[in-house]
Parts: sequence; structure tokens; C-alpha cells
Amino acid sequence: MEAEQRRKRKRVVGRHLHISSRSFFLCFSFLIFLLFFSSHHHFFLFFTPSTFRPSLTASTLSLLYSSASHSILDPPQPTTPSYTIQHRVLFPDHHLLILTNHQLHELECVYYTLLPNASSPGSPEPLLHVEVRPVLSTDRYDESRSIVRCPSPGTNYSAAGGSQAVDLRPRGDVGRRNLGILMNQTAQSWDRVAYEATLDGDTVVVFVKGLNLRPHKISDPTRIRCHFGLKSFHKDNGFLLTTRAVSVAQEVVRCMLPQSIRNNPDKARGIRVTVSYLGGNVRHPVRALVPSVARVSSPGGGRVLKRNRKKYELCACTMVWNQASALREWVMYHAWLGVERWFIYDNNSDDEIDKVVQDLDLQGFNVSRKAWPWIKTQEAGFSHCALRAREECKWVGFFDVDEFFYFPSEFHQPMGKGVPGENSLRSVVANFSSSRSIAEIRTACHSFGPSGLNLPPKQGVTLGYTCRLQSPERHKSIVRPDLLDISLLNVVHHFRLREGFRYHNMPEGTGIINHYKYQVWETFKAKFFRRVATYVVDWQEDQNKGSKDRAPGLGTEAIEPPNWRLQFCEVWDTGLKDFLLSYFADPATGLMPWERSSL
Repeated sequence: MEAEQRRKRKRVVGRHLHISSRSFFLCFSFLIFLLFFSSHHHFFLFFTPSTFRPSLTASTLSLLYSSASHSILDPPQPTTPSYTIQHRVLFPDHHLLILTNHQLHELECVYYTLLPNASSPGSPEPLLHVEVRPVLSTDRYDESRSIVRCPSPGTNYSAAGGSQAVDLRPRGDVGRRNLGILMNQTAQSWDRVAYEATLDGDTVVVFVKGLNLRPHKISDPTRIRCHFGLKSFHKDNGFLLTTRAVSVAQEVVRCMLPQSIRNNPDKARGIRVTVSYLGGNVRHPVRALVPSVARVSSPGGGRVLKRNRKKYELCACTMVWNQASALREWVMYHAWLGVERWFIYDNNSDDEIDKVVQDLDLQGFNVSRKAWPWIKTQEAGFSHCALRAREECKWVGFFDVDEFFYFPSEFHQPMGKGVPGENSLRSVVANFSSSRSIAEIRTACHSFGPSGLNLPPKQGVTLGYTCRLQSPERHKSIVRPDLLDISLLNVVHHFRLREGFRYHNMPEGTGIINHYKYQVWETFKAKFFRRVATYVVDWQEDQNKGSKDRAPGLGTEAIEPPNWRLQFCEVWDTGLKDFLLSYFADPATGLMPWERSSL
């Protein structure tokens, strides 16, 4: 009897063991399925590398839904992006993202921030904050890359020890990319970075922020080296070839190309490049590598030039920020004076200047626009433009869209037919094209004031502003780009020339520049936002208050001074206005050509 009971107990235990083993197998299989499913379909809500485990708490949920757009808690099935973000550059007021694709649809900026868990002091589990904001702008940058500008996030968590990554996604898309990869991508600070590089014969010209070299001076090139890396490398240790610098000035470094690239310059396009400089002291010299987002490009930026095409006699280059309303008048007037080609460097405008440029180009004015996202780099931008213009132009003028050449004697000389003074500017430079000593023509500027106006003149600055200061201020230059010093050193108003060449001052009786510098306050106050020149102090800064780069009597805030409309008025000068009304105004409507073209 006892033996039979023992046999029964054995059978029951055996069945239980059998059921437990079977249950264990089913549970284990289900677990494997879940793991497989989550890895391929982002089943889990958070990416959790070994370094951190974000916890899903009430505070986390409120942060994740702080954006009006979709958060990462939406069913995560992100669209595979058609672009690759190569670099991120952190500016004082925005992020710049450099991409590998030109076909950019509507995008939005996504900010991921990891924060220490404030709700549980000492907890190793951080919180994740997500913010979504519209992009500021998208643009084509060079032959193979585009740029996207994102605003700074609404909240700065760096003081709280948070780490942040910026990404892009199609507008309204849900889900996100691998957060671990995003957090490992470094944003380069604008304070110190190589940002542009251009081929020039057997050399490459690299534009670098943060070398802190003396302004307006040639620096010692022996302390600088250039480093080249393969197109696929994205880390600093990917720079494999090194060459010496042959010239250094301000933000411009010129280096020899490596021999392997020099034999076939076409292969250089797209190669990463940066510079290093020798620091430390004599006993312990240290070579520091500058972070880089620069890739070697051709001077023309992908523009196809016709072979054996004759160079334009006269071109113009300028850098603008939100000057769309002024561009038509400036281009159309100077086209009549003989300018044949325009290079517009756009420094982050948001006033649809690209549409104005396209419209002018369609009208036959031969205008091209280059996105130049690098703030306070006007000198470097002009050096870059000089390289571009050299391929197409005998002469190139560097002056602003509020500066207009005026030839009083030519304009008021009676003619039987036609308009007196046509092509006057081109004729002046053509007279020096064969000179063996003149490589630059300098023209003095008369500075005009608001001329009693309170609102911007509807017919343009040339007709609206007619009162100026008595004496000329500064000058602007037209140069022969093939005769500039290899350093490309300039101080905005003029360039350093090759040895053996000099500049010519245009007599004031022959030609002058009407500089409509001090316009109505509504227009003028934009200068307080920032200045484009590298070595000109922004007006918000309490420095150099007596400089000619500042308006006399202004402080550091955009507050309109008393009687602004009557200031800077010593001489009434209606010469250019009278001439334009006589020859260019439509007899029926009184409209000027730049007014008609904008209708």
C-alpha cells in the first residue's frame, strides 16, 4: 500500500515537471520573439545603451509632450532619411547642419536632451526631453551638399548638466533615429573651426575661424600645416596627408596640395581638409588640430564655364543680409554703367532674396547667389569671391548694395542721341586693363543721411536721399583678381596686391560713390543686429565708440536718436537724382526701371 502511494506521488511530480519544462520552453520562445521584434521595429520606447537607462516617469511624459508636433512616444516608424547629416556647427543663435543631399523636402528640427533625473537625486537614470521647431532655412551650399539652419532650442539645459543632439525629420513624421548615435555626434563650435576650402591651382585655400591672427597683417605660415583626409572619414584621426602652408592672413590659409592630389586635381573635390597650428612654448611645442567641416571644392561652386569664353571686363561682388528690397535698383543701375556679372554672397537672409536673384537672372542680368552661412566673415567671403571671379572677370568691384557710382562730368555731358554716361564705369576700368602697374582702382565715398525722410523712399535710395556730409569718407575698390597677393588679404575696402603693382585713386571730379549709409531709422536700425565684417565690432558691444564704423552719437542700443531724419546733412546733392529722373523715369507713369520690374 505504501509502495503504491509512492508510485502515485512520483507520477504526479513527473507530470508537473513535464508541464513546467513545457511552460519554460514556451515562455523562453516568446521572450526571444519579443526581443527580435523590438530590435527591428523599435518596440521599446527608449533607446537604452549600457551607459544609461531613461526612466518613464510622469515628469518625463510631460516633457515629451511639450512640443505641439509628434513626440517620440508616437508609434515609432520613422521614414528613412534621403540625406546624411555630415556636420553640425553651433552658432550663438542657431545650429547649422550640413547635409549630403540637395533634394530637401519640408523639414523640422528635433532637439533631444538628456537630463539628470532631478526627481530622484543620485539616480543614474536620466530623463529625455524632446523639442520640435521649424527650420529657419534650407539651401544648396556647394556641388554635393546642402545646409539647414535650425533655431536655438527654446530652453537651455546645459547649465543643468544636460547633453543635447540636434536632428532633422520630414515635417509631421513620427519616430526618431538611433539616439545613441545622435548623442555621439559632436557639434563644432563656430569659435574654432575650418569652414570652407577652395582649389587654386597646385594649392588649396582653407578658411578657418579661431586662429586669432593679427587683423590686416600677413602672418607667419611656418607654424601652420594643412591636413587632408579621405571623403569617407568623419573623425579627426582620418586626416592622412599633411602639407605646409605657403601663406597665412586673417582667416585664410593657403597650402600646397599633396603630390598625389596635385597630379589629378579633379580627385581633390570633396576631400576633407583642416589645419593645425604650433602652440605651447619653445621647450614643449604642441600642434593643435582645428575641427573641420570643410571639404575641397572648385572656385566656381559647380558652375559650368564655356571653354575659351572671353572674360567679362567688369564684375561686382557683394555680401548681403536681408537686402532683397535694395538689390534690383543696385543691379539695374550698375548694369547700365557696364557691370556684366554679379556675385551675391547671401549671409543668412530670410527676405526671399533668392527669388529676386532668380528674377534678375531671368531678365538677363547674369546674377548668381551663393549661400554663405558663416557670420562675421566678410573679409574671408571677399577672398573667396576673388577666387571665383578670377575665372570669369578681368576686373571685379567689391562694394555694397547701398553704394552707387556716380560720374558727374559724364552724366551731364550733352549727347545727340542716347543717354550720356552709359558704360562709364566699364570704360574707366578698361583703360587700365593693359596696365603693367595698376591692379586696383579706388573711389572715394560721399555719405548721405536720412535727408528729412521718416519712411524708406518708394522710388529707391538714389532718388530719396539727397543730403550728405561735406567731406568724403573711406573708399571702395575695383581690382584685377589675377593680380592679388597670394594671401588674398583684404580689409573690405581694398586688397593687398602682388609685388610690383599699385592702386590708382579715381579723381573726385571724374567719379565718386554715393554711399546711402545713414538711411531712415526703420532701415538703419538693422545694423544693430550684427555687422558682417570680421573685425568691425557689433554695435551692441561697448567698444570703439569713436570708430568711423559707428554712426556718430549712437550708443549700444537700437534707440532712435532725436532728430535722426535731419542728421548727416551738410550739403544738398541732387545730381544723381536729377539725372535719373531725366533719362530713366517712365514718361507716362514716372516709375523707375527697378520699380517696374518688381510689379
